[in-house]
Amino acid sequence: MKICRTKQEIRDTVKAFRSAGESVGLVPTMGFLHDGHLTLVRTAQSRTDRVIVSIFVNPTQFGEAADLDAYPRDETRDFALLEAEGVDAVFCPSVDEMYHPDKQTTVLTEDLDKTLMGALRPGHFKGVCTVVTKLFNITTPDQAFFGEKDYQQLQVIKTMVRDLDMPVEITGVPTVRDVDGLAMSSRNVRLSAEDRKAARILNKALAYADYEVSDGRSAQDLEEEIRAFIAREPRAVIESIDVRDATTLQKVEGKITRPVVILLAARFGDVLLIDQRVAHPA
Repeated sequence: MKICRTKQEIRDTVKAFRSAGESVGLVPTMGFLHDGHLTLVRTAQSRTDRVIVSIFVNPTQFGEAADLDAYPRDETRDFALLEAEGVDAVFCPSVDEMYHPDKQTTVLTEDLDKTLMGALRPGHFKGVCTVVTKLFNITTPDQAFFGEKDYQQLQVIKTMVRDLDMPVEITGVPTVRDVDGLAMSSRNVRLSAEDRKAARILNKALAYADYEVSDGRSAQDLEEEIRAFIAREPRAVIESIDVRDATTLQKVEGKITRPVVILLAARFGDVLLIDQRVAHPA
């Protein structure tokens, strides 16, 4: 497994792959890898000849410096996991390598940036779009793989690629859950034992909501029912509950008659967790 810390190193590596006529898949991550990330890697390996994993804790998508500082990191462990999976190359640049000191260009999906998690975390998706655009320009993948747990992020990236005619296919991979139903996330390690147990309410709420969708509920009524369901867990501090069109993320008026995505965001202690599920009416 080749470890590349500069843009030139990873570009030279990709050039060698291309010279051999091989396709390239990219799995962008911020490190502290878990089975969800490794599932992305395995999916990429099944669809492309060579797989690159990027590890970069991107400062421009964090709203608070404390959240950035608290983000878990373990490069040695990450490298060992990726080598065991047979990853071909890892791109792990420094912030200085990734961003010019006089940078002034950003990428923004205007409407999606302001809604849902974008409203909750201003500037977050601008940071995501900008760094993903840079990663695509640097590694020039044929396909890039993202988890569906970050559902809005996936739609943001698909929209960006469509609107800017980027020559990369975006593949969403279903959410990977732990044995207790909690969606896998690098943030989970920061949960106390009590909060980890409490956080299971999110998956339970999604299962409840999925069932209720089939009973002809309106989106507004369903949101209130989910809120009441999660509120039974005193350690959960609800940040947002949204039932939106599964494709456009637009609000759904009246009864649910087409697939919707149920998006949850809640804090447990000082850890913000998100989860989602696409539900289909009967």
